[in-house]
Amino acid sequence: MKLSHCITHLTGGGSDGWDVFYRARQMISDGYAVTELTIGEHDIRTDPSILEAMDLSARQGHTGYAMVPGTDLLRDTVAARLQARTGVPTTRNNVLITPGGQSALFAAHVAVCGPGNVGLYLDPYYATYPGTIRASGATARVIQTTAEDAFQPRPEQIEAAAGGAVSLLINTPNNPTGAVYSRPTLEGVAEICQKRDLWLISDEVYDTQVWDGEHISPRILPDMKERTLVVGSMSKSHAMTGSRCGWIVGPEEVISHLINLATHTTYGVPGFIQDAASFALNAGTSLEDKISEPFRRRRALAVSILSNQNTVGLVPAQGAMYVMLDIRATGLSGEEFANTLLDTQSIAVMPGESFGAAAAGHIRVAMTIDDERFESALNKICELAKELAQNTVARV
Repeated sequence: MKLSHCITHLTGGGSDGWDVFYRARQMISDGYAVTELTIGEHDIRTDPSILEAMDLSARQGHTGYAMVPGTDLLRDTVAARLQARTGVPTTRNNVLITPGGQSALFAAHVAVCGPGNVGLYLDPYYATYPGTIRASGATARVIQTTAEDAFQPRPEQIEAAAGGAVSLLINTPNNPTGAVYSRPTLEGVAEICQKRDLWLISDEVYDTQVWDGEHISPRILPDMKERTLVVGSMSKSHAMTGSRCGWIVGPEEVISHLINLATHTTYGVPGFIQDAASFALNAGTSLEDKISEPFRRRRALAVSILSNQNTVGLVPAQGAMYVMLDIRATGLSGEEFANTLLDTQSIAVMPGESFGAAAAGHIRVAMTIDDERFESALNKICELAKELAQNTVARV
């Protein structure tokens, strides 16, 4: 008997660059003190007020099956939030609640992709993107952006890759680079999507973490509402990573079909979690600002520290909870540098290669520890990079 091609080909095979992360976790398990700057997990937990709302809902009995599309309250709340932020008319019929953003990404691709199709995505990318496209039965085709363009995609790159494609997945603010796509960038993306008849899947889970510029949802652009699926989540905006509550916003026809998909897969999200999410979203921007403020502060720390040296380059950190550092001056790959950093300084970061070929020679640093330890870690990264770069020059 054989397993399906779909399940056995989710990943591309070979090293995925996550070996450093797994090694760091094993060191921690073995009792070593490791400074972890790897994954996007808040160092603060879900706000007590959200937990109290969750507890109250559960104790009042909202523990049975919830409506598969999501509760009317949460769908209305998400619709109102999106409409207020974009000006695009949005109702509950445009919203499906999902078990987290990853589930929404999968559902969105199942909605518009299938066997024989091509789904496009941009490099650098969040680790699950190509596998999510493959899970729909489609072929995942990557488009490389460059550090020299601050990892903003060029329309001509997208068009050159668009043959046979039915969808394009973008992520702004971006993980791992921190890039926030500019209006001209998004207008160029929209032009190609319309020209080549592509669905646009827009991952906007970091929309509350913008440090420079502004977040623009491509759904607001002319003639894009009916071809854009927006993925959102409570994970990053409200430190609710373990609650698994996200959504897709899109045309009513797409959402109606996705409700059928949810009926046959996830069967919805627990009602008490949805009630807590409704409470959190209705608490307004003050709560979102409270959760994002540590990352804003640490981003400023990173800019200050890196401006005082000339070995490590800082990719413009416009948004999200990471900084992407260029360590090519050391002569090492991102994976080699990350392993050396872990071995010599007990600091764990993600190699750029974890997120695609375009990020080779970079490392991603999560801003997820307290300010003092974060500052110390960045200084040690810069010191190691300087030492390695000097050794490289001496060898030459």
